[in-house]
Order: sequence, then structure tokens, then C-alpha cells
Amino acid sequence: MQYAVWKKSLLQALTNLGKPGREAAEFMRVHKTYVGFWKVRKNVGAFWTVLRTIHFNSVYYSRNTDVNDVGMLTLLIHEVKHLQQGIFLALSVYGELEAWQLQFRLFHNLTNTQMHPAITELLSLPLKYDREVMKQAVMLMQAYAGKGYRADLLPYYPLGHEIKYWFVRK
Repeated sequence: MQYAVWKKSLLQALTNLGKPGREAAEFMRVHKTYVGFWKVRKNVGAFWTVLRTIHFNSVYYSRNTDVNDVGMLTLLIHEVKHLQQGIFLALSVYGELEAWQLQFRLFHNLTNTQMHPAITELLSLPLKYDREVMKQAVMLMQAYAGKGYRADLLPYYPLGHEIKYWFVRK
């Protein structure tokens, strides 16, 4: 299948998911977001780049994957959320928590499947600037995705907030 046809089908499938999907599809259309495939470590389902592209892990997904695959679509919404957040927020545990919660709430609402206990607990965390919450979020992300998911290398907050914390300790 040609890339343009595949991407059009993917965006239509996103649109069919309701408001979060429509918003993600519109963002991708407006920003002409490229979506590709790249083989990366198994703890990563997809990733975004500073070039504002999104790549699915080719270990799990390809253009032959059904474009209506709810797991792939909610993962795509997760990555679009990072592009919407901007680089500093996206490269923080806070940004990851926001994207994970969006992805897994939507996945659960669409599939009504039982969630992994770490995801259930992650969804119960408040999205706020609280270092203990961020520490718990990292632990839960790694409990679900494995230690190879390196959220522990990210600052808890966007860089500006993190620098401020280290100077004033609040």
C-alpha cells in the first residue's frame, strides 16, 4: 500500500475514535506529521523526534498492521500528545504521565479490557507537580514496560521548572 493511501486510512481511523482521535488527526494534518517505522528496543512501542515525526517500533507494527488496531491508534495519540506538549514538557516524567494517562484511559474506554495493575494505579495518579507522584509514575511505567523503558532518565518536570526546583527547592 502506498504511504499516502496508508496515512489517509490511518488518519480516518484516528478520527473515528472520538474527540482525542479527531484532535490528534487534525494536528497531524496541520503539521504534516510523518509517521514511519523503526526497529528500537522492545520496551518502546513508538517514539517522536525533534523533527516532529513519529515512528512505531517495527518489532510490533508495520504498514500491514490493521489501521483500526486500537493499541496502535492510542499509542499514536500518545505520541501526538508529546508533539503538542513541546520538547521541554514532552521530555519530562510529567509529560510522559500525561501521555500515558491519555493513551490508556482511551484504550480502556474503547476496549473495556482488564488493565495491567501498574496501569490501573498509574491512571489513579493525580497529574500535578508533585515529586512523589512523579517518582511513583516512573516506577509504574517501568513495572509495565520493563526497566529498559528509561523514564527514570527524564527530569520530573519540564526543564525550566526542574531548574527552578533545584535552586529554591519548591
